[in-house]
Amino acid sequence: MNTMSLSPLFRRSIGFDRLNDLFETAMQNDVPSYPPYNVEKYGENDYRIAVATAGFAEQELDVNVEKRVLTITAGKGDRQQDDKVQYLHQGIAQRAFKLSFRLDENIEVQGARLENGLLIVDLLRVVPEEQRPRQIPINGSQGRLETRSADQTVAV
Repeated sequence: MNTMSLSPLFRRSIGFDRLNDLFETAMQNDVPSYPPYNVEKYGENDYRIAVATAGFAEQELDVNVEKRVLTITAGKGDRQQDDKVQYLHQGIAQRAFKLSFRLDENIEVQGARLENGLLIVDLLRVVPEEQRPRQIPINGSQGRLETRSADQTVAV
């Protein structure tokens, strides 16, 4: 059993629950190997996930986002099995799968499309203005911090 809980370390901390989840997820050994996928970065804020979905129709694929987790699932659906077909080699698996990706709070899913046997999910990082780096001007002795109370203003 390879599970290790870091909960005791976080009893007296606030806001680090996502860090705990990240450690516990990283410790798991059940990394999916089917279907193969790529996580690609284009430029500063554009990302793409490409999942090999050969043999799946668009109606058999599902893309959902819930609580910052992107989940891609595929089911066999109601496929008609042809009794006349005898496979000499069946290399296209077409088995059901479920892939999950934890998204950063600034990542938005822009859309998904099926293209040449690949399910393409486009992602965009949208950084709010208050989180962007900014230059703070130095005003010398002119910029004084003032503390204000209800009745008076005191220069510091």
